[in-house]
Amino acid sequence: MTDLWEKENELYKQGYRCLCGVDEAGRGPLAGPVYAAAVILPRGLEIPGLNDSKKLTEKKREELFDVITEKALDYAIAFATVEEIEERNILGATMLAMNRAIACLKTKPDLALIDGNRNAGIETPSLCVVKGDATCADIAAASILAKVSRDRVMLELAKAYPEYHFEQHKGYGTALHYAALREYGPSPVHRPSFLKKMH
Repeated sequence: MTDLWEKENELYKQGYRCLCGVDEAGRGPLAGPVYAAAVILPRGLEIPGLNDSKKLTEKKREELFDVITEKALDYAIAFATVEEIEERNILGATMLAMNRAIACLKTKPDLALIDGNRNAGIETPSLCVVKGDATCADIAAASILAKVSRDRVMLELAKAYPEYHFEQHKGYGTALHYAALREYGPSPVHRPSFLKKMH
């Protein structure tokens, strides 16, 4: 079991007082918005089962979503639209969603811990943490909030566009999704730039 607080505790020892974890969900799908969440957990809070959202079942993520939103000192969830993804490209839109989430926090963090190896464009002082969603408590919490929030939106979009079966693949490029695209063409919530590679 990795200590999910190791990274944060090191930074607290260096004199940082308020850290937030930031992660995104939905960079890869062919449809729907990209989501980001920023979370400030009470220092040292143990949440049983907290891990990278990709390693958890949907049911477990839903349970943890409620625990995190209840126990976090502060959290915010934001997104960038399909139009913004097209305008700025997916990386630019991801940074936009992350900046929006951080800006919506009531508490201003000294440092934002960003999952992955890219933080160019983040407007708050920030630090990249590679594999942060599996090694860092605040980022793991953010990964769950972003993923659950995006999945819920994709379930709503599934009602509006039932022929694409978004409820099953959440917009990712599965065989079922590609078959629906071939049959019906793209919907208004598809990302045109992501469909260029489609055969």
